[in-house]
Amino acid sequence: MLLNITTTHKPATDLGYLLHKHPDKFQTFDLSVGKAHIFYPEKSEERTTISLLLDIDPIDMVRSARNLGGEGFALGHYVNDRSYVASSFMSVALSKVFPSAMNGRCKDRPELVDVKLPLEVSIASISAPKGGEALIRKFFEPLGYKVGLTRFTLDKKFPEWGDSKYFSLKLTHTITTKELLSHLYVLIPALDNDKHYFVSEDEIEKLLQKGEGWLKDHPAREQIISRYLINLHSLSRRAIERLSEGDEIGITEDELVEKSETEKSETERRRETLHDKRLRIVANKLVESGAERVLDLGCGEGKLIRLLLKEKQFAEIVGMDVSYNILLKAKEKLHFDEMSPRQKERINLFQGSLTYRDKRLEGFDAAAVVEVIEHLDLDRLTAFERVLFEFAGPRTILLTTPNKEFNVMWEKLGGEVMRHGDHRFEWTRKEFADWANNMGGMYNYSVEILPIGDEEENMGAPSQMAIFRYGN
Repeated sequence: MLLNITTTHKPATDLGYLLHKHPDKFQTFDLSVGKAHIFYPEKSEERTTISLLLDIDPIDMVRSARNLGGEGFALGHYVNDRSYVASSFMSVALSKVFPSAMNGRCKDRPELVDVKLPLEVSIASISAPKGGEALIRKFFEPLGYKVGLTRFTLDKKFPEWGDSKYFSLKLTHTITTKELLSHLYVLIPALDNDKHYFVSEDEIEKLLQKGEGWLKDHPAREQIISRYLINLHSLSRRAIERLSEGDEIGITEDELVEKSETEKSETERRRETLHDKRLRIVANKLVESGAERVLDLGCGEGKLIRLLLKEKQFAEIVGMDVSYNILLKAKEKLHFDEMSPRQKERINLFQGSLTYRDKRLEGFDAAAVVEVIEHLDLDRLTAFERVLFEFAGPRTILLTTPNKEFNVMWEKLGGEVMRHGDHRFEWTRKEFADWANNMGGMYNYSVEILPIGDEEENMGAPSQMAIFRYGN
């Protein structure tokens, strides 16, 4: 991963004083999972460039990730992009390699600290998975940067695959080096989804320190704060409150949420009401099953778990999700840190996939799979079936999925469009019943099919549930 900083300030070699790095030296700094190299590919009084090259060891990264958070940590996989894309590793490297410059200190030429230099930054590859070019411009342009972007295709040999989430980025501005480094430190990880460290209260201090003097007045400050803190609501709220002390804000974060909710379409409001009803039905059926140890597969932000915690019957409640960040949100919304020790003992959250055998899923009385399977590719459905019915094999399984026939009731969907952009398929009532009965016959479960939500003639209910009971 390569980042270049260039200036044409006269003399351009002043950049070496500001960054405390001698132009004739090649320097290497140890990182937790690799090394950072500093060198000057060009140096003259007319134009000087300093390069920061990150050499991330993916094996060390995975080992460190697992030490931090077990096998469920988000970057705990050997196949990843961290060696090639600017991310939280780059922020850590900037603070380690340029500590004096980031704090506005220059021992040999202190008068340079407040000098605005013509600076050009090029980043070989940066990721913006949710927002793309518009988000990058939204973050940098209000600070006065001229932004140049080139998007990478997934594979030049297969142009039909389309574009990737990666861009090469060029920024130009006349600005102090301290301002530049603070902007990069905050905004690079805010663009990316994955952090290589746990985000806690300490990150608020770092964010406010590096954002001093510019973040408070940035038009996208709430979004920057939220993304920097991986969308953890409580941390984001505290950061916004601290940033806004003594400042009147036109609209609070809660008001923004409320405004967003009121602007949702009738389709989404109906779906949310349906979701609450679905969770209540699933929770009631789990109580009726007599289960004491329960799995919530694809637990999301823990809404079902919150309902199950109210029932003393459940001695152990396990939530699994493929997204580590979602599990952090679940822990936050469950107020896990404030729970009593006895209550904490009832809950276990971990990251995992529904298409790979996992011994952690074995030996439970019941499992809930709520609106999950439609997010799986059809060619992975067989793997999921074996993981759930053959290997995990709980005595009771409650599985829900949308009823495709009901989509015509929503004007914006019509009869052909799926309810969510990430759905890989949706089943009619017959298709779902056929699949459920096939699973029951194959793995020795009786099957009961129930509608969820208000039924319409010839269309059924908006959602459908199958209850599988082993050996009955």
